[in-house]
Amino acid sequence: MGSENNQLADLRTKIDAIDEQLQVLLNQRAQCAQEVARVKQAEAKGEAVQYYRPEREAQVLRHVMERNEGPLPNEDIGKLFREIMSCCLALEKPMGVAYLGPEGTFTHAAALKHFGHFVQTQPLAAIDEVFREVESGQANYGVVPVENSTEGMVNHTLDSFVDSSLYISGEVQLRIHHHLLSKKPQPLDRLKRVVAHQQALAQCRKWLDAHCPQIERIAVSSNGEAARMASVDEHVVAIAGDMAAERYELIRLSENIEDHPDNTTRFLVIGSEFVPPSGRDKTSLLVSVKNKPGALYHVLEPFHRHKISLTRLETRPSHSGTWAYVFYIDFEGHIDDASVKAVISEISPDAVEIKHLGSYPIGVL
Repeated sequence: MGSENNQLADLRTKIDAIDEQLQVLLNQRAQCAQEVARVKQAEAKGEAVQYYRPEREAQVLRHVMERNEGPLPNEDIGKLFREIMSCCLALEKPMGVAYLGPEGTFTHAAALKHFGHFVQTQPLAAIDEVFREVESGQANYGVVPVENSTEGMVNHTLDSFVDSSLYISGEVQLRIHHHLLSKKPQPLDRLKRVVAHQQALAQCRKWLDAHCPQIERIAVSSNGEAARMASVDEHVVAIAGDMAAERYELIRLSENIEDHPDNTTRFLVIGSEFVPPSGRDKTSLLVSVKNKPGALYHVLEPFHRHKISLTRLETRPSHSGTWAYVFYIDFEGHIDDASVKAVISEISPDAVEIKHLGSYPIGVL
């Protein structure tokens, strides 16, 4: 026992010494961040300063994960540096991020995953409100859901880009785990009402059919709102995630009730600034085409010929006329790439409008 205690004491002394070194280095990094802010302010000469650089942040996180030798997993080390950068950025300039609320939604979790916990978050009631908050300058960035791996696209988000001047500046992918939450313990076969966002109800349909066939399913504006309702009414249970459970102090009657264990939602970060290339980027376009045979083929063929990988294609009705459509296209590459410029020049003659929605780093974490 004496030998073992001596070994533990030596290891704890070593950990204390490493912690001291880490603390010194972290503060040195923070001082560098403050100096970066001073340099940017001096060069701006009174104009607005862009403190947050999405492409630079993505490059740093990639390098952190590439040089990682363990035993900490790559994603965990990336998350640690994400928070370090978030803290340092707050010293330069506190940043406001609007998101589809209320507190405890998966969009809230996505915002914190992307920006870290040192930003000032603001929940809003609707997707179009998030767009307006960023357009007005009241928030630096916004976070909105755009697609789910089982339920498809969030059309409200796609349609909001039609008349918006904002750019997509980043993406976040979040594994979605739904829990059945309640204010108090109660048996599943006696539950009367469950509330959740309509997509969450759809994503848990089979589980509810199997375990709670008697339950009334009520769609509400968000899972965060569902959790809030369950927190004030013991006769209501909610479907929501970990963040909502913690925020509203609910117990888990059952965990991970989603029908597909790989259920994932993709979120977009929207801002007013164009993002330069990071080295591994994605671009989103809105293409409105003339109503004629082969229109879609003429849009897509140049992508194939220039070997550009499409990651998403969606069709939405155009606001400009009956039976007219716009195509939302996501593909790998940056708008400044020579191959992308060539594709756009080739599809332009067949398009009524091509709107660049943004080029942004492919999600790192």
